[in-house]
Amino acid sequence: MIRSVVRGVGTALPRRIMKNAEFETLVDTSDEWIVQRTGIQQRHIAADDETTASLGEAAARAALDNAGLTPDDIDLIVLATSTPNNTFPATAVEIQQRLGMRHGFAFDMQAVCSGFVYAVATADAHLRAGMARRALVIGSETFSRILDWTDRTTCVLFGDGAGAIIMEAAESEGTMADRGVLAASLRSDGCHRDKLYVDGGPSTTGTVGHLRMEGREVFKHAVGMITDVVEDSLAQGGITADDLDWFVPHQANKRIIDASAKKLGIAEDKVVVTVHLHGNTSAASVPLALGAAVADGRIQKGDLVLLEAMGGGFTWGAVLLRW
Repeated sequence: MIRSVVRGVGTALPRRIMKNAEFETLVDTSDEWIVQRTGIQQRHIAADDETTASLGEAAARAALDNAGLTPDDIDLIVLATSTPNNTFPATAVEIQQRLGMRHGFAFDMQAVCSGFVYAVATADAHLRAGMARRALVIGSETFSRILDWTDRTTCVLFGDGAGAIIMEAAESEGTMADRGVLAASLRSDGCHRDKLYVDGGPSTTGTVGHLRMEGREVFKHAVGMITDVVEDSLAQGGITADDLDWFVPHQANKRIIDASAKKLGIAEDKVVVTVHLHGNTSAASVPLALGAAVADGRIQKGDLVLLEAMGGGFTWGAVLLRW
């Protein structure tokens, strides 16, 4: 059978690092308060010349270099983002142009923080269906553009960045020992849309709007929803949490990460955490964490890796793959 195998990974971060202490001059908060409740110590903030497209391009080029490939080797680009450069065309098309690609197809995927997991599952379906041979899957965000910098409950949480992977269709034996995507589970429930949303849009206000969130409500639902899709993905593969080598969750809040891993029975030393360095980078958070764990040698060829995310909508999902 055909499996979608990861051939390369790359990341990109804005030049500016914003430490928690800077917020003490903007809103009523403190470094101690932010760290205690979220685990975040710093985040990267995009400059005017750094956009979702430019960060996505940089992460894409890093992934191509890591895979030893060129843009000519790519047939499909799927960009997960909630902060596109323009309402249309898709920012994926701009990245396609920046890479010099005049072939294949590209589109954006909007599932907020779950976007990268949704994009991986979508690219996997295209590859297995024979619509493409190699896919560039990117998560890129500039959430700093939609933050209300007077709202201390949200502005301290988010950052900017991008991560990307190259996925390639490959003949496999059809067993759990195969490399590539082994299982995926995606969910959404629009009943929760008012708990995490942006209060603007082309069809409603004609403005970009700002991010709004009911933090306690999000936290209340997060662990249960995460457990749901993780357990489903494990069941599809006929394995347990003990079989995992690495758990790469969405980097929103250290307390959510810890509570989810504990409920799932995943050992702390198997959990990849970068929230302290990047904050919540929405669709970029999973590939940024994945890239960090590959770069420092933790994730090795043959390792069983579980990706997981939850975002506005609510949307949530998980992907099980062998590296």
